[in-house]
Amino acid sequence: MGLFRRRKQARAVDSDRTANRADLEHLENFVRTRKGVEAFIEPRTTVTETTVILIADDGEWTRRRIDGPDGARRFAYRVSIPVYDIALMGYPQRMRDYNERRKRRPEQY
Repeated sequence: MGLFRRRKQARAVDSDRTANRADLEHLENFVRTRKGVEAFIEPRTTVTETTVILIADDGEWTRRRIDGPDGARRFAYRVSIPVYDIALMGYPQRMRDYNERRKRRPEQY
């Protein structure tokens, strides 16, 4: 029956799921090769560490792990792009429009 068994403690996040150099290089490349990029910080969840989503002016986007909200702000400052908190701002309409275009015409992407 297991009445006296200890419950396993749920681990919030695995320590091997933090940002690495490849993540940062991908983000830097996205900023260099797109126009009008803005950063949006997504909060830590029980499954993933803090992530940053970069959204270009046409709505194209990418998401990668980052070393916490302060790490996202440092990254945005270093590459000279604006940074916002997704919990306060929400996802921009241009990102939703881009996703809808991709869904309707996947052969173009």
